[in-house]
Amino acid sequence: MYNFDEIIDRRNTNAMNTDGFRAYIFGADDTTEFPYKDEEFIRMWVADMDFATPQVIIDAMKERLDKRIFGYTRILSDSYYKAFVNWTQKRYGWSFEREHLVMSNGIIPALFELVDYITKPDEKVFFLTPSYAYFKKAADYHQRESVCADLVNDEGYYTIDFDDFERKAADETTKLFILCNPHNPTGRVWTEEELRKMGEICIKHGVWIISDEIHCDLLRVGQQHIPLAKLFPEYDKLVTAMAPSKTFNMAGLMISNVIIPNDALRETWLSRHYNFDNPVSVAGAQAAYEKGEHWLEALTVYLDDNFTFTKEYLAENLPEAGFEIAESTYLAWVDVSAYFDKDVELPMFFAREAGVLLEGGDMFVQNSDSYIRLNLAIPRSVLAEGLKRICGAIQTKQKETVKLGSEVGNEV
Repeated sequence: MYNFDEIIDRRNTNAMNTDGFRAYIFGADDTTEFPYKDEEFIRMWVADMDFATPQVIIDAMKERLDKRIFGYTRILSDSYYKAFVNWTQKRYGWSFEREHLVMSNGIIPALFELVDYITKPDEKVFFLTPSYAYFKKAADYHQRESVCADLVNDEGYYTIDFDDFERKAADETTKLFILCNPHNPTGRVWTEEELRKMGEICIKHGVWIISDEIHCDLLRVGQQHIPLAKLFPEYDKLVTAMAPSKTFNMAGLMISNVIIPNDALRETWLSRHYNFDNPVSVAGAQAAYEKGEHWLEALTVYLDDNFTFTKEYLAENLPEAGFEIAESTYLAWVDVSAYFDKDVELPMFFAREAGVLLEGGDMFVQNSDSYIRLNLAIPRSVLAEGLKRICGAIQTKQKETVKLGSEVGNEV
């Protein structure tokens, strides 16, 4: 019913994926040339999907377009709230009050604002590393010190060092913990026990929490997401951020949900946050929550198969790479340290030598050296070609290294 194998040309649509990669990945301009033409690249980098947005969303947007006027818009009726809270209740057994819901044009903009609203200049923000880079950027923007709690990597499975976590939270200048739940880039779905420990430590030390749950719908079959706020309904210093953007491939529509139970913080938000809601985006997001579940179920199966395909391909062609199937997201976190020195700029290597655009571990703050992150939300044929190129480039590099070593040995 849904064709996830369809290849859609996204060039010349102002898409970051196709038209903005030079500036974002390499800090370069349009004059920068590569051995591959733009149309020849396999794109496995930015976290949006190469799948068509569900037709139910497109239809709802078209229906809104037929209204013909797109003036200043705010979500004023209860219909959007009811659609969203029905979604969270059905999928996670969690609900929240209507007045706690505020809207943002994205979770990143919300983070930037909330860091400012919650912390003072001499206070610290901490998070788990490797980390989504914008957690640190939000702190840096407001001149707040970042504190990193490194996750423990046990053969590709990441866990939390709770002794270290509590030391960071106990610092009286640490006022905000930003959690990625599920975690990007490792793909961990935190267990109830892990979530309770994090929450209890933060509550013990009076630390605010922002739980970024943008990946919560993108789970492997059999996994279950638990909103942190579900476990601590009485702790109002806990902000939850969710969005339909990753789930339904509608990031460009710029609509996100922020749940703020604390009255004072919510009043600050409402008095200082200035945005109207895009009427077309509201229509699309509401349709996603009301009618998008069937599509998501089909997507989940396709992504699971893409992860299995990747696991098998790497095991056969790149046996020293470290890779475990992520419990969530559509992002593969691959350790290629067996093949590269730490100082190698991996995105540039794969762009030039393989014609593959990807993100390297250096984009994820720390505790991420010699990793690459691969977006697997692409048609299977494109995934197969991308993995072929990645493995081929590394194999060629190995042969050249062996040849060079042999030549040096002969000279000696």
